[in-house]
Amino acid sequence: MRANYKVELASGIFLLLGIAALVWLATKATNYGQEIGKEAYLVSARFTNVADLKPRAPVKIGGVMVGMIDSIKLDPVTFEAVVSMRIDQRFNEIPNDTSASVLTSGVLGDRYIGLEPGGSFEVLEEGDELFITQSAVVLEQLISKYLFNTGNKEENQ
Repeated sequence: MRANYKVELASGIFLLLGIAALVWLATKATNYGQEIGKEAYLVSARFTNVADLKPRAPVKIGGVMVGMIDSIKLDPVTFEAVVSMRIDQRFNEIPNDTSASVLTSGVLGDRYIGLEPGGSFEVLEEGDELFITQSAVVLEQLISKYLFNTGNKEENQ
């Protein structure tokens, strides 16, 4: 009976370590554990299509996380998605002619905002809007455009 107790205890410890590893993996995969500094400023950008971009998704420059998506709202007049980004104050020298793109990372297709700095001497400040944007590339739209373009070329020949 004593040996059975040791096996049960070892199994329980192994199970708890497995659950802890899954929780750690989940926080790393969802960016839940990543926070930007308390000192941050908000900038926004308008996109015609953000696909499945979500709040708390990263904002990156050259692959380095500089902020997070704060909110995504629909402009009722232009029907564009207005993405509000919280940029860490450490990165306060980003030029105001920076462009923003909705990009895909990883095998699962997680979306994030990629910033491409411009050459202006003026920097982004609280409440500024990025005007040079590139919307998300949606695979279904690309396939349908290819299919329709191929069909039209064959009919015209």
